[in-house]
Amino acid sequence: MGPAHPYKGGGARHTTELAHRLSALGHEVAIESWRAQYPAALYPGRQTVDEAEGTPHPGTRHELAWYRPDGWWRTGRRLAREADTVVLTVFSPVQVPAYLAILAGVRSLDTGTQVIALCHNVLPHERRAVDVSLSRALLRRVDGVLTHSPEQAHLAEGLMGPDRPRPVTAPLPPHLPDTGGPVQGPAGERRHLLFLGIVRPYKGVDLLLRALADGAPDDVALTVAGEFWGGTDDLAALARDLGVADRVRLRDGYVPASELPALFASADAVVLPYRTATATQNVWLAHEHGVPVVATRAGTLADHVREGVDGLLCAPGDAADLARALTALYAPGEAERLRAGVRPVDPAPYWRAYADRLLKA
Repeated sequence: MGPAHPYKGGGARHTTELAHRLSALGHEVAIESWRAQYPAALYPGRQTVDEAEGTPHPGTRHELAWYRPDGWWRTGRRLAREADTVVLTVFSPVQVPAYLAILAGVRSLDTGTQVIALCHNVLPHERRAVDVSLSRALLRRVDGVLTHSPEQAHLAEGLMGPDRPRPVTAPLPPHLPDTGGPVQGPAGERRHLLFLGIVRPYKGVDLLLRALADGAPDDVALTVAGEFWGGTDDLAALARDLGVADRVRLRDGYVPASELPALFASADAVVLPYRTATATQNVWLAHEHGVPVVATRAGTLADHVREGVDGLLCAPGDAADLARALTALYAPGEAERLRAGVRPVDPAPYWRAYADRLLKA
């Protein structure tokens, strides 16, 4: 149960790819998705795309709506009759009221259906007071929990309380958009850096602007491409204050898959200056297009970067250390040496292990 096309982004791709992988293992799989997932006020960016970013799963239904809570419990009753296992993909506590109602519907019939919470985020990076209570209420009622890192498992365990099964941990597997593959960029250094993704405070773009001012040569430019949830004004003002506004392009709006190859081809490196992280696809996405990565050691980012081979690492929340990494990137020949070390990820082993751990949850 989770987002699927026409919803966009990594959540929809992961839900769909998981269904495909489980189907390939011989399981009968359906996706319960949404015709209306969130009120617009809770998601300021565009929620859907016109073209699928991968192959949709044939067993996908779009019957759930945030404004029809009467349908949540009925869906749970139906799933109790149809399914051995229900996997709730958890991205935000906003989903929890619907999930609790669906869970109540499942439990209203004594069919033995198991319910697993697959937690992309146990708690949000930027939390409200109610988020802990909502997440605790869900995690204490499900039969199993899967998280994507030991840190997230520890967080979930604290919410679940005593005498509950321990969360299962499995690294988030690759679920990359179909971009048509890399395109050939110019030879040599591009003198250009790229940040890609939703722009929120925990992603550290403000730190990247400070590091650009202090650690990159004066002719190196930066593109920040993605949805700016708080608007561009604050970051544009910071760039002006730092004297780098003429080198910074703030490209506000979702980047469709068809535009990604050209963006990657223009960059010497993708920079991921996260203060905190759970898991992200952007290291693998950059490597899929032949581009090295400069990332912080937040969350699982460092697990996907071979430091000094296909990228560089620095401390999270530290603009000075990020500036050091950018200085190192632009040492003579270093950017091209790192580019030569990039290899695309093989998703198959990750998905085999992931499916196994999920089914054991």
